[in-house]
Amino acid sequence: MTTALEAALALDLPCFPCGRNKTPAIPGAGGHKHATADPAGKRTLWRRFPGELVGVRTGEASGLSVLDIDTAKHREAEIWFAAYRARLPMTRVHQTRSGGLHLVLQHRAGVRNRQSPPGLAKGIDARGEGGYVIWWPAAGCPVLCDAPPAPWPDWLLRALLWRPPAVAIAATGSARLDHRRLEGVLRKVKFAPESQRNSTLYWGACRLGEAIRKGEIGSSVAEALLVRAALSAGLAEQEARRTIASGFRTILNTTNTTGELNEGERRRYG
Repeated sequence: MTTALEAALALDLPCFPCGRNKTPAIPGAGGHKHATADPAGKRTLWRRFPGELVGVRTGEASGLSVLDIDTAKHREAEIWFAAYRARLPMTRVHQTRSGGLHLVLQHRAGVRNRQSPPGLAKGIDARGEGGYVIWWPAAGCPVLCDAPPAPWPDWLLRALLWRPPAVAIAATGSARLDHRRLEGVLRKVKFAPESQRNSTLYWGACRLGEAIRKGEIGSSVAEALLVRAALSAGLAEQEARRTIASGFRTILNTTNTTGELNEGERRRYG
């Protein structure tokens, strides 16, 4: 049986020992920073800090970053993978101990550790600069694809690195607005499947229409945020504005919690 050290020595990657619980065997914070590609250094690490799993540092140190798809624990991740599998590149894939997937990709500047980033789904994590992964083949888990690590596809990188337009959100000027809920609505619109883009935008317009009605956000700011998300999703601007106006009308044709619609909202959506 191949030991963790023997497996690490066979890898031309910066490695370090980890315990069965997947944490670095090296005590103290930042144990993964002791990773080394030098064979003598690896022997020293395992002699001083025995560990049964091989950790590999991600980011610039190895030139690798990983998309961690935890289909075993998160139904959302399984649904996401089924929807986007055909768009993922042919790259090295490891099965994890729990039955999830590690897609090993060429590192790209800007990719850091992120847990369930807003641009993706719960259970979809990134391991990049500042992080590490367990190299599961060293523990006997299967390599599902032994292709060389591929570059990050642009669409996936955009989704991973996407941030809600913070300046525009701040411009709402209302402490009552739940910004996390707003970000969630915009995220769903931006990353809606092609066949559901328009219906998702209408749903988003209804949700922000409710916020307008409660006085939590101005109608012009809400419309601008939705248009930006819709354009990113691939909708044409004129079509997007019609759908947004329809969603706003559905909600705003009723009175809001502070009384009748203001005159500007009545003219635009009434």
